[in-house]
Amino acid sequence: MDFGLVLQTDPPASAVVDLMRRAEDAGFTYGWTFDSCVLWQEPFVIYSRILAETRHLKVGTMVTNPGTRTWEVTASTFATLNDMYGNRTVCGIGRGDSAMRVAGRKPNTLARISGAMKVIRALGRGDEADLGGTVVHFPWVGEGAEVPVWMAAYGPKALKMAGEEADGFILQLADLFLTEWMVKAVRDAAAAAGRDPSEVKICVAAPAYVTEDDSPEALAHAREQCRWFGGMVGNHVADLVSRYGAHSGMVPDALTDYIKSREGYDYSHHGRTDNPDTAFVPDEIVDSFCLIGPPSAHIEKLNALRALGVDQFAVYAMHDAKEAVIDLYGRDVIPAVNA
Repeated sequence: MDFGLVLQTDPPASAVVDLMRRAEDAGFTYGWTFDSCVLWQEPFVIYSRILAETRHLKVGTMVTNPGTRTWEVTASTFATLNDMYGNRTVCGIGRGDSAMRVAGRKPNTLARISGAMKVIRALGRGDEADLGGTVVHFPWVGEGAEVPVWMAAYGPKALKMAGEEADGFILQLADLFLTEWMVKAVRDAAAAAGRDPSEVKICVAAPAYVTEDDSPEALAHAREQCRWFGGMVGNHVADLVSRYGAHSGMVPDALTDYIKSREGYDYSHHGRTDNPDTAFVPDEIVDSFCLIGPPSAHIEKLNALRALGVDQFAVYAMHDAKEAVIDLYGRDVIPAVNA
């Protein structure tokens, strides 16, 4: 199993670079960041520094979207990084929950994501792409270049499209039941489209907080550090409920039930432990969506995720123990999982 580290690009950028370098030394193979240019600093500038100061770490967006940049600009940025440092990038893409909404725009449609994925992938490998009537290509892209495009998804239509079109699927929660349900949906769609389902990489991303023991006090602190994640996922779930209904059979009740008491969301606290809009998230959702507890609990759940077909676990490190979780994963968790 690959392991990734997910960070927000909060200033100073040097701290993000330092944590990514620390993660590579600990055995992580991917470094991901949010991409929401109003809330945080521009990630692609920071990627260049990360790639320069690491040896093998791959970097990518979790996630970008097809609305805040034109598709050829996104493709050119990834392709330039690959030309400078080798094929060490992944374009994670989605609807643009925070990036679009904080700029006063609606998240992108699936049709727009589909078009962007095709253009970014084609241009990134040096092929031609149609930008709505104008065909372009990058003459400077070298032979063997590639920009894999991984798609974040929750709903049935998005899961189907991820299986049909994406190089990888990003699932931002670590609940075992929901992971099994969604991985199956993606792989069934891939098979129906004539693809080899095993070629679609599966990445589960969620907060991980390692405690010294499983005492009530230690677990309570870990939950408070990770409760923000249930609020972030709740934004996507609210969209699904609005589209499909709370008990439509299209989306599992295990995903939709917990947002009944959700009242609103302030993106100025997005992805932060002090988010005041996540009180509605119950402890059981934190426990199922995240990985908390002593190393043995993490190892047990990661082995269960791998048995469901997960190729990578990406650690959201938005809490008060960033360095500790990197080091503990490097010392106790990654070697045990990949023994």
